[in-house]
Amino acid sequence: MDRPAKVLVVDDEPNIRTLLAQTLRLVSFEVRTAESGSHALTAVREFEPDIVVLDVMLPDLDGFEVARRLGEVPVLFLTARDAVEDRVQGLSLGADDYVAKPFSLEEVVLRIKAILRRSRASAPPDRELLAYADLELDAAAHEVRRGGILVDLSPTEFNLLAYLLANAGLVVSKAQILDQVWRYDFDGDSSIVESYVYYLRKKIDRWDPPLIHTVRGVGYTLRLPRRDET
Repeated sequence: MDRPAKVLVVDDEPNIRTLLAQTLRLVSFEVRTAESGSHALTAVREFEPDIVVLDVMLPDLDGFEVARRLGEVPVLFLTARDAVEDRVQGLSLGADDYVAKPFSLEEVVLRIKAILRRSRASAPPDRELLAYADLELDAAAHEVRRGGILVDLSPTEFNLLAYLLANAGLVVSKAQILDQVWRYDFDGDSSIVESYVYYLRKKIDRWDPPLIHTVRGVGYTLRLPRRDET
């Protein structure tokens, strides 16, 4: 029988820690809590969580710095800071999702379950090598190159790019991306897609021509720019 998933809840507010811990235990997670960034890092080494629910505003190390030190542990940011630049900063560090306070406990549980499904079921694309123009994604080596130059991507950025490459020339909606990349089985917040596409563009489209395009009101596509876009 599979063991319960381990969740580390990191927040400096005792009421939030208690509320989240009790709720997550009720739905069969194994939970440990920490009230600061330094305690969180110690808990990660001792507890070896499957996911960390991480507040940004902590009394010592902020959540962004903690996330930098976590390595490959999936992270759900839970914070009052909901500005786009904060979301992008968190996601750029490899965080898997971002929920703003005040939050719905049901939504937090659903997002945790979605992240765990994704991390446990994350499989490479069907084809080991995906390529378009001068962009190449090697699933076996987990490497991406643009014009022969290696591009460093987080696991979620890698999966998002793989999905766009597998559908190169087609327009995919935010809902399709949430379903296929984030593996949500509920109506997730599409802003995470916008944030990830924004950051992925900063890495992939540093070189001309730009390949990732927004189709207003529809979604996103990976293709060469049309003549009227150059």
